[in-house]
Amino acid sequence: MTEATYQTPTKPKAAAAAMAPKFGDDPNSAVDAQAALVMRKGFLDDVIDGIQMGLIAIVLISLILVAVFSDSLPVLYPALKPLYAFIGSIPSMLTRLPEYVLMIKDNLPTTTDEALLLMKESCHQFDQLLNSLPYKECVLVFSWAIYLWEAKLDIRQRDRLHEVRRPATIASFIPRQAYLEANAYGLDKSSLSLVKNAFTQIQTTVIILYDLTPWLWYAVVDAVEDFTGYGPEYEITHSIVYFIAVTLISTALSLPFDLYSTFIVEKKHGFNKQTIGLYVTDMIKTLLLTAFLGGPIVAAFLWVIIKTGSQFYFYAWALMAAVQLLAIVIYPTFIQPLFNKFDPLPEGELRNEIEALASRLNFPLKKLYVVDGSKRSGHSNAYVFGFLKSKRIVIYDTLINQCSTEEIVAIVGHELGHWKKNHILRMLTAVQIQTFVIFYAFSRFVGERRMYTSFGMDTMPVLVGLIFFQYLYQPLDSLLSFATNVLSRAHEFDADAFSKKLGFSKPLASALVKLQIENKGIMNPDPLYSAYHYSHPPLVERLNAINDPDVAPKTE
Repeated sequence: MTEATYQTPTKPKAAAAAMAPKFGDDPNSAVDAQAALVMRKGFLDDVIDGIQMGLIAIVLISLILVAVFSDSLPVLYPALKPLYAFIGSIPSMLTRLPEYVLMIKDNLPTTTDEALLLMKESCHQFDQLLNSLPYKECVLVFSWAIYLWEAKLDIRQRDRLHEVRRPATIASFIPRQAYLEANAYGLDKSSLSLVKNAFTQIQTTVIILYDLTPWLWYAVVDAVEDFTGYGPEYEITHSIVYFIAVTLISTALSLPFDLYSTFIVEKKHGFNKQTIGLYVTDMIKTLLLTAFLGGPIVAAFLWVIIKTGSQFYFYAWALMAAVQLLAIVIYPTFIQPLFNKFDPLPEGELRNEIEALASRLNFPLKKLYVVDGSKRSGHSNAYVFGFLKSKRIVIYDTLINQCSTEEIVAIVGHELGHWKKNHILRMLTAVQIQTFVIFYAFSRFVGERRMYTSFGMDTMPVLVGLIFFQYLYQPLDSLLSFATNVLSRAHEFDADAFSKKLGFSKPLASALVKLQIENKGIMNPDPLYSAYHYSHPPLVERLNAINDPDVAPKTE
């Protein structure tokens, strides 16, 4: 069906019946109503605009004050004297930058002994830095810097979601109604995310400023000692109880947002299929699994650290690597069936086509399941799991309802591309490298008493030290997560190319479009937002790669 070209609506309501089509086939169409909803900026958008204008005004006023009263500011506000000194030193630092570069170049080690000496001196200086670091202040700065950066990305994405014009690159295959519905869904999720993130940031700031982490730790220690007689020497026992307490508190604080997301946002846009009873049952199961599985893992982790001393990072990494590999095995086999029903895919064309594809690729297919994803959500998925010669393919029933047999087989071809190209092993390796870096860095901080005292602790429990370290680690964690997303996006392009070479170019492209529409995925994301957050490339980029003539259309 041919769609009307977008035109700017005229204002007089009396001429509504006579004016040209705006977004749909007539002035009062459902498309027009959806477009008006998407364009409308509500209270939250006004708050965002007000905050941005306020920040701009503060920056301008600050610059004027510095320019006019630069000599008097240290006297008027002596507490900010270090900040003024730093700002004042920036010009000289910039002019001396070539000198610094030459100095570094002249002092670069030329022999192995010099390199080892430089490394030893650097480690010594780093240890001295740890002894003098203002930990609480650093945590607050890191936390707010990352929050403001991500909030800015969220606002950029929100501005994209308010657009009603489809980009020319997708206008030919994405109906206007579907584009607007996806943006409306994205706006509702964006509103909830902005409020939740602001609440979480304020919550984190309050916890840090008022030393609530140590307060909870000592409350747990006192309670355990009162009820069991286990004193401070039973750190592992206290840590397990503390872990459970933190889990319960975190669940309670996030519950209102999760309920709103599930029963308001998801239901409004036709995705939620859960009842309150099922939701509560799932939450209880999750909490019980967290306690019964998480408790022993925490105990083993702490025992390894306590027993292996300063070299614990290697043993702790080995333990967590084993836990992660075990989780990959037991989660789909023992844990996920607690929440979903897995049935063998019925005999028929779809099963025959998938089995033929698996045989063609020598994929060791042991089981082919369909899972009742529609029990909870209208979203769809398919995945491959298993080790060595025991592989399983799982297809959501929602995917079967949304796509044709050929399209589903093309999606399975994409998933088998991940297996064929060893993407799962590569991602596991990347995760293990990241985990090792975390534990090594943690080993340098865990014994620093100043880190604990700056947060109001007079003891040094390892689990609490890990919580403090996670705050410090946030900037590096963001960079590593971004790097992981870059690798994941490269794998998605590679798997698409694999499916295309199998001869599924057209059905894969049509399946991606169909799933984007069915799942109301964002059609035109902000480039910076998607680069930072998305583990999968945007739809247009994937379609462009699939249509790339440099990729062979088919290989037998």
